[in-house]
Amino acid sequence: MLKNLPVQPELSPGPTGGIFLDIPLGTGLVSFRPEVNYVQKGFVLREGTNIDLGLINLPIGARVAYQTQSIQTAALLKVNLVDGPIQPYFFAGPAVAYTFDGRIRTRATALFTTKNMDVDLDFGNTLNPWDFSGVGGFGISTEAGSGKFFVEGRYEYGFTRQLQVPLVNLPVRNRSVGISVGYAFTL
Repeated sequence: MLKNLPVQPELSPGPTGGIFLDIPLGTGLVSFRPEVNYVQKGFVLREGTNIDLGLINLPIGARVAYQTQSIQTAALLKVNLVDGPIQPYFFAGPAVAYTFDGRIRTRATALFTTKNMDVDLDFGNTLNPWDFSGVGGFGISTEAGSGKFFVEGRYEYGFTRQLQVPLVNLPVRNRSVGISVGYAFTL
């Protein structure tokens, strides 16, 4: 998060979806898990105050949302902690993402709320579209029919500096937390 701002960023949940393979290595407890995912990331800044006008209280505020949409590939190593119908596991590995779209959406509030104003982000010049990161997480799966139902949580730590402004070296990097629920089946 950005620590020196007068307003602290809030998490902005977004959709994520993907496909993966689970390729057993050796005993079956360890597997290679390549993934391709669609990931939306972002944060929200909110600021507001109330002005007491005697008879009414007038709220005044603004909301700024930063959102990006990326395609991410990851090469993860997955380790099942037990072999059975219910399998807790952990996974970790490198990932690379390419951001293909992004925007900043602003909205103001006084007696009324303004229409959203969108500004497209300039990837390639000011913002780096590429992100190299480390991914780690924990999950649990259970057999269900011909496949497995799973729930997992993950943390992603970006190593690539995202903001490219001449003469200013700002350490803006991606960090994200995700929760996934899905169904995996054998091909």
